[in-house]
Amino acid sequence: MSKNQRILVVEPDLDKVQSIIDALTEGGWPNVRALAQVSSLQRTIKEFAPDIVLIDMANPDRDTLEHVIMVTDTQSRAVALFVDRTDEELTQAALGAGVSAYVVDGLQMHRIKPVLDTAIARFQMMRKMRSELDAAKQALEDRKTIDRAKGFLMRQRGMSEDEAYTLLRQTAMGQGRKIIDVAQALVTAADLLG
Repeated sequence: MSKNQRILVVEPDLDKVQSIIDALTEGGWPNVRALAQVSSLQRTIKEFAPDIVLIDMANPDRDTLEHVIMVTDTQSRAVALFVDRTDEELTQAALGAGVSAYVVDGLQMHRIKPVLDTAIARFQMMRKMRSELDAAKQALEDRKTIDRAKGFLMRQRGMSEDEAYTLLRQTAMGQGRKIIDVAQALVTAADLLG
């Protein structure tokens, strides 16, 4: 990820905000916007569309944490959450919701760059894993659909499995379509004919 990324800092202490912005600028992230109130988070995310959200919460409670996680959309952007204290339940809730970095003992300026670098790397890794999982699920669904189409052809035309697959493949090639599209059309038609 590039250093041109937009970073949203959620921090109520104005003096601390300036220190955070300075640390981010020194770390190579000049495109920063600060927000003092968590209540404005959803609107600001919609307007600013940050790539990274850095949140400093002194004493989070579960409701606030859940709201922040829901609003920040951890599948669309890296979220680094700094807290002064935590318990096992809050930690599990944050990590389970996809927070990229969950740092206890508060925000310390010298830790911002390495924590954000780690958060970005973890976010990219999780995004890649989700993408691969989605692709694997889709491939499995496609395989099931193709198998159903082959089964229909085998029953209706008395074909072997190889012959049914060959017919699906030839039909797809002849129509300039993918095999899965032809198989889906056949399965839909078979379901209608019932």
